[in-house]
Amino acid sequence: MILKSLFRLFYPNLCFACGINLVQSEKTICLSCLTKIPQTDYHTINENPVARLFYGRVDIENATAMCFYDKESSIQHLMHGLKYKNKPEIGIFFGQRLGKLLLESPLYKDIELVLPIPLHPKKERIRGYNQSMVIAQGLIESMPIKIVDDVLVRIEFTETQTRKNRWDRYQNVRNMFGVKHPEKIAGKHLLLVDDVITTGATIEACAQHLLKIEGVRVSIAGIASPAR
Repeated sequence: MILKSLFRLFYPNLCFACGINLVQSEKTICLSCLTKIPQTDYHTINENPVARLFYGRVDIENATAMCFYDKESSIQHLMHGLKYKNKPEIGIFFGQRLGKLLLESPLYKDIELVLPIPLHPKKERIRGYNQSMVIAQGLIESMPIKIVDDVLVRIEFTETQTRKNRWDRYQNVRNMFGVKHPEKIAGKHLLLVDDVITTGATIEACAQHLLKIEGVRVSIAGIASPAR
């Protein structure tokens, strides 16, 4: 206990959102910052703003995002840290929380497999990890299902989506994914996991490939979305 206290003195455990020291009962994000992140209840509602992003575009079962994504907010700062600042702990933390919510929801009770949105290998080497995979790893700590990461694959390297509108995003990604080993997911209810769901273009492109496999159903879950 003394050694642990000395270690924390010289190497403090800091909140990824505000940078203050975390108390012993806190992990990754301080309670003050956590309570300021507005959460949705979309995991309990079939027809919600995230689900409506996909209406008329792709036939999904359910869709949710755990938090509201606002510019200049704590959640934007945290998701940026996850993607660009080598902070995979953020993805694990939010994945665990997301898994607990989905486990309690009847809408997601028959999910059988989790598929993270894949990065192109070149981008993953640059980043050091796939942020969607990290979220999925946290999620299955709370939700006892299996990750499948060798079925949905990224075929080509695409430019960033950040400044594109919905149509341009879809055009940019619609042919950038493929499916391998379809027998692994045939007849299964899949959960596609991503970090931030904005226009839904990337997820739409992935879902369209997956739904070509016999008996596949697709639900969607993200950490945050601006959809209200």
